Amino acid sequence: MQAATPEHFMLTMDNGVASVSLNRPERKNPLTFESYAELRDWFLALRGDDTVKAVIFGPNGGNFCSGGDVFEIIGPLLDRDMKGLLEFTRMTGDLVRAMVECGKPIISAVDGICVGAGAIIAMASDLRLATPDAKTAFLFNRVGLAGCDMGACAVLPRIVGQGRAAELLYTGRTMSAEEGERWGFYSRLVEAGSLMDEAKSLAARIADGPNFANMMTKTMLAQEWNMSIAQAIEAEAQAQAICMQTADFRRAYEAFAAKRKPVFEGD
Repeated sequence: MQAATPEHFMLTMDNGVASVSLNRPERKNPLTFESYAELRDWFLALRGDDTVKAVIFGPNGGNFCSGGDVFEIIGPLLDRDMKGLLEFTRMTGDLVRAMVECGKPIISAVDGICVGAGAIIAMASDLRLATPDAKTAFLFNRVGLAGCDMGACAVLPRIVGQGRAAELLYTGRTMSAEEGERWGFYSRLVEAGSLMDEAKSLAARIADGPNFANMMTKTMLAQEWNMSIAQAIEAEAQAQAICMQTADFRRAYEAFAAKRKPVFEGD
């Protein structure tokens, strides 16, 4: 089970779908030291929480996330020594790692500003929907930093391709919503008024599926990056054999034989 209501972001639950959003809309939802850490811990805890079957990371007040707060994060970092800086960069990277390893499919529903660490959160999600007004930028270069932040150099090329990722990371320029859809960063564009409805419909469809098998799919999507084709085929053979031992696999067969829709229970 999840812990108490979070202090530094908003969280609602509906039929196994957790909806998360940052709660500083007047500043376009920047991250702070505290929200980074709390999000990291929340995603880490998801691994053992069977009540959550899918996650939506959504916007608030017309914007997704404006990245790290300039005055509450970037300013204080100027006074840290190397050890303190590494503690921070490892913490931010641990948020991405927690998202990748949480075992739950994550959908980012992006509207408005989605930059810096906000773009990374969208990148680290399994699926991404956006409105035509979404503006996405990996803008680390524009503040004097490298584009290799929070796994961007590893993950972004796998989504949009090496050349396009290099352009975004070297220039920090804004990727329009249309570009993002054309490049495969966004699955599709939807109007702002229907963004969350579309995200909830997709999340509900995933949540109604075989959740143990979904966890296995997410695990293999991450692990197979470092495998040869032969290794991946063997790993998938083992993963699928494990899934064939689940009750959901039997439920699907029995439902098919009875010509009815299966009801999965995640075991």
